[in-house]
Amino acid sequence: MRSNLRKPYLAAPDIHTLPSHLPLGDLGLLPVNAYLITGREPVLVDTGLAFDKGGFEESLWSLVDPHDLKWVVITHDDRDHCGNLKEVLMAAPNATVITNGLAVSRLAEEWDVPRHRVRTVNPDRTIELGGRGITLVRPPSYDSPSTIAMYDHSTGALFSADSFGTVLPEMVEDAGDADRADFLDGMALFTRANAPWTALVDQAKWERSLDGIRALNPGLVLSSHSPAAHALTGELIETVSAVPSMDPWLPDEDIEVESVLARYEAETRS
Repeated sequence: MRSNLRKPYLAAPDIHTLPSHLPLGDLGLLPVNAYLITGREPVLVDTGLAFDKGGFEESLWSLVDPHDLKWVVITHDDRDHCGNLKEVLMAAPNATVITNGLAVSRLAEEWDVPRHRVRTVNPDRTIELGGRGITLVRPPSYDSPSTIAMYDHSTGALFSADSFGTVLPEMVEDAGDADRADFLDGMALFTRANAPWTALVDQAKWERSLDGIRALNPGLVLSSHSPAAHALTGELIETVSAVPSMDPWLPDEDIEVESVLARYEAETRS
């Protein structure tokens, strides 16, 4: 697959988006973002897609000197979030990984992250990264049990991992530049596709998971799979709140199951 990496851009002052995307056929395009927070101790949130290798590092090091990168927050161990982790750590000798302990175990299936370069955290922890207050939370929807999201108290930005991701007909840098119906409908679709267990969720429990986001009230939501969403948190929550009441989403099949069964039954009767 060819790289779809695009030029970095500012999602907010001191927050750079390193954007790519995945084509999903007739469904549209899935944004795939990593983020760099600059400052006294720069923080990289996720490390992009493996097939963007080379280009991802070039974009990243155009924004920060490798020796200055201090922290790498991995929201979870899926390949679109840690595809260039090894290369980043090899180039950035002073960087420490912040992630959930389960992610470390799962990453070891492919590569043993040097243990002395990792600090493990769980949701509902607040830590300080270079004078920057960071609260780790469990986002409402996810596809990996290791998932953590990150709220930056300095900027009021929520780095929401897979939550509030969307599928779009074309790439934009800001959610305000997307057709609102396309943006929100794509979010409902992506949430059901990426977290099919939401069809089994008790609505009251689902609302309680969203209450944590309501309490944070981020002014900016930076999903790994969405353009930057400024002052849209209420609409995002309202959209995702409705997901458990929607029909489950499944992709198209190459096999027409009913016709195969009918043919089989006809053959067994003859």
